[in-house]
Amino acid sequence: MGKGERGLARTYAYTQPEIVYGLLDVLVEATAHYLKMQQDAGAQVLKIFESWAEGLPDDLFESLVLKPHQKLVARARELGVTAPLIGFPRGSAALAERYARDCDVQGVALDTACPLEVGQRVQTIKPIQGALDPLLLRAGGEALDRRVDQLMEAWGQGPWIFNLGHGILPDVPIAHVEQVLKRIGAQ
Repeated sequence: MGKGERGLARTYAYTQPEIVYGLLDVLVEATAHYLKMQQDAGAQVLKIFESWAEGLPDDLFESLVLKPHQKLVARARELGVTAPLIGFPRGSAALAERYARDCDVQGVALDTACPLEVGQRVQTIKPIQGALDPLLLRAGGEALDRRVDQLMEAWGQGPWIFNLGHGILPDVPIAHVEQVLKRIGAQ
């Protein structure tokens, strides 16, 4: 299912839970094996992306994100995954603290929409990763410097991996990446 079908998937979670949760169990098993293969191929840190977490009410967040991620982490560990795991419940800043408390990942990735103060609260529970806007990286300039400074000021004293809030765009000028690296190195 694509992005346009999230409403349909959520409706199924309400009307056909046995099918949805059965499918999630299959996905958990397959993903646990995939994480093991990534580790075996040399990955030293693994990231669990949950692109459909955005906009879920707390009951569905619990059943569609949190519980499957708990199962996934447990199953990956059973399979011998020892690498640190970073969970990325994209678009769910309102529930990020709950995710950090209740999921046995070693870090929580935050997206560009996450308020700085939410990231600070999550940092008191687990290390965070994120959350520079990839479009701002593309734009560059003074606005990029200002945002890097804001992130560094808000999160730089706690456990934090500087990263984008979502993937890098292929047309980002290398000079803008260098601008960010220079800015971070100066602080």
